[in-house]
Amino acid sequence: MRRGLARFVELASRGRHRHQVANDAPGVRIISWNLLRRIGATVHDVAALIEAEQPDILLMQEATIEIDVLPDVIGGHYARSPLPGRIHGVACWSRLPFARPPRACTIPSGPIVKRHAQIIDYAQFSLANVHLSHGQMLNRRQLRRIASLLSAPCAILGDFNLVGPTLVPGFSDVGPKAPTHRMVDLLPIRLDRCLVEGMVCSDAQVLPVFASDHRPIAVTLRPETVGRSGNTVYR
Repeated sequence: MRRGLARFVELASRGRHRHQVANDAPGVRIISWNLLRRIGATVHDVAALIEAEQPDILLMQEATIEIDVLPDVIGGHYARSPLPGRIHGVACWSRLPFARPPRACTIPSGPIVKRHAQIIDYAQFSLANVHLSHGQMLNRRQLRRIASLLSAPCAILGDFNLVGPTLVPGFSDVGPKAPTHRMVDLLPIRLDRCLVEGMVCSDAQVLPVFASDHRPIAVTLRPETVGRSGNTVYR
């Protein structure tokens, strides 16, 4: 196990070096990862990913109470929002200070699992960390609700459990297009997404398989502003 973990850190570090060489544009590096509650990634696996990939922000889905010690292991800022009646929920870790404490916002839910989105505000942009329902009409309703809670520049990241176009007006799907999960261990499918409004994505990657049934996705985002002349200016 330790040998496998060391190998993962080595490979991921090489990938990060290529990313730095290929793209020196300013931006915030964000990773989103479904940890697979109980039998998936541990807090030490999460810490290893942070050490290897050096994100500014890590968004997590299916995070349990075990992950709450992450700031003690690696420092930074942290918040978790358990789903009602569940042992897991969405959580975020950040090197950047929050503009205010992350908050859980209720979204339309099915009869069994109640859902909410974690809204995270920074000085220049906002994020929504999501783990959406499996129903293909319901999860699109959830996305539209989440979009209504945000103001550009902003992004929605997480496990969308969604197949095909997201159909959220004003938002662009800028996440990596490679599969992030194998349905019933057979069918490769892209469930983990990144939508943006008023932000530019300069890099998008699917990271190596590690400790969970979902592969993490990594994006580098920066806000855009419109100058007085009407031209787009990138911060």
